[in-house]
Amino acid sequence: MLRAFHDPRLMWLFGGVLFLLVILGFIGDILKERHRDVASRPTIYNLNARVRAWWKMCTVFALSLLLGHVGMLILFAIISFIAMREFMTLVPTPRADHRALFWSFFVIMPLQYYLVGAQRYGFFAIMIPVLAFIFIPSIMAIYGETEHFLERAAKIQFGLMVCVYCLSHAPALLLLKIPGFGGHEARLLLYLGIVDQMNDVLQYFWGKAIGKHKVAWRVSPSRTWEGFFGGVISATALGAALWWVTPFTPLQSAGMSFIICFVGSAGGLVMSAMKRDIGIKDFGLVVEKQGGMLDRIDSLCFAAPIFFHLVRYYFVP
Repeated sequence: MLRAFHDPRLMWLFGGVLFLLVILGFIGDILKERHRDVASRPTIYNLNARVRAWWKMCTVFALSLLLGHVGMLILFAIISFIAMREFMTLVPTPRADHRALFWSFFVIMPLQYYLVGAQRYGFFAIMIPVLAFIFIPSIMAIYGETEHFLERAAKIQFGLMVCVYCLSHAPALLLLKIPGFGGHEARLLLYLGIVDQMNDVLQYFWGKAIGKHKVAWRVSPSRTWEGFFGGVISATALGAALWWVTPFTPLQSAGMSFIICFVGSAGGLVMSAMKRDIGIKDFGLVVEKQGGMLDRIDSLCFAAPIFFHLVRYYFVP
């Protein structure tokens, strides 16, 4: 079992998240009663739906802590599977590619998480971007379907990279051996999740409050520069304030938080562009009124590998 529940700082941080959700729940109920006009209803419903979704995610996170590193790996492997399934469902491939999909879902994906758990960094870092990159199109070519070959191969490769490779770097944080930080690695994972998700929420808040100038209106009509800068600055300040749960100094924590926010925002924008191309609003319906799994982790998929490699490069001997 992970020593997380014997880590006072992690418990304080996790307790703070739960307390915040309780407060947000009360605020949501009050707003729902006081503002019944049509204009305010979507925003209030969005807030309440997010709070309910976060309660569920916190419950799953707490349960996975009970199983330690193995529990976290299983949790993220399941998330990867759901996200990859959503992605491949919306970018359908012909029957000739089903063998490549079988290898992707039932061999490459489990192998990636096994390598993370086995702490085989050298292999896990290249398995999908190098070995799977060669293997998947080779399997597709063997079965001889050449129509739209590049497009079909690119879809599977992109799905593996985002939904499996990038996301697997989040639980990989638990395996980093940072001097003087042993046994507290779960803090880094929770820190990453808090900063990433709060950046998303705060960009939404600032965008609704003062947003006027669109970032990329064809891609995401609701995103504004005011929302972007307000969210990034606010979430960076929050991350800096949480330096005490990390191996970072306050300044280093601010820098890490800024990178998480910036890269995560890019992830959200990229996935929004993809949804516009496909002609959909959400990737799925897994999370109540909040779209699919991939809608909730799009920013995390981009932020996790950058954060992992920065921590590994600068803080692991």
